[in-house]
Amino acid sequence: MKKILLLLPALILMLSSCKESNVCRIHGKVANEQLNGKRIFLVPLFGPQTAEYVDSIEVKDGKFEFETDTTMMAKILMDYHFRIGVQTLLVVTEPGDLEVTIDSVSSGHGTPLNDSLQAWKELTEHHNREYALYSRTIRMLQERNLTDKAAKIKQEGDSVHLAYKNRTRQMAANNKGTVLGDFLVELYPLTYKRQMPDGSVVTMNADTNEPISE
Repeated sequence: MKKILLLLPALILMLSSCKESNVCRIHGKVANEQLNGKRIFLVPLFGPQTAEYVDSIEVKDGKFEFETDTTMMAKILMDYHFRIGVQTLLVVTEPGDLEVTIDSVSSGHGTPLNDSLQAWKELTEHHNREYALYSRTIRMLQERNLTDKAAKIKQEGDSVHLAYKNRTRQMAANNKGTVLGDFLVELYPLTYKRQMPDGSVVTMNADTNEPISE
């Protein structure tokens, strides 16, 4: 009996440690002091978004914390009354400690998948700025009837966009078998199916929109 009693604390500690290892701990800070006392939410990106699945907490002294033992793609966002100028943050609730900052440009890091997600987020924001510049330039040239120059700039912009898609696909491959990999691979699949006028279904190249010979 004495040996059993001595083993109990170690067993409890071991079970507690196993349970803790499955927990995602999100340590957050909010840059805008005016958001103190407001509620912030952890919302599943997919599936039900009812009170049963959504967690929320009040921001205190510019800080907040969430804990969950479910690994999923989720988003952290302020109460909808206070979202202007505050960027929603996409996160992966994988086990470990995740540090997030909610601001006009939000960020998260601290676990492997979230570090990869942050890298993809920065890549995407850079691409969007660059691609938007191409789009504005093309519109300006078209308004001036400089169609040849517009076509050349469009070709350059398409190449930039393709490079971005391929980098996203590579990140998906690097994170294959994870919720992040599944999320990224769905953004830019290599192929898609198209039903033809005769009723047949053809596999198309997602980049060129041309049929693929099978």
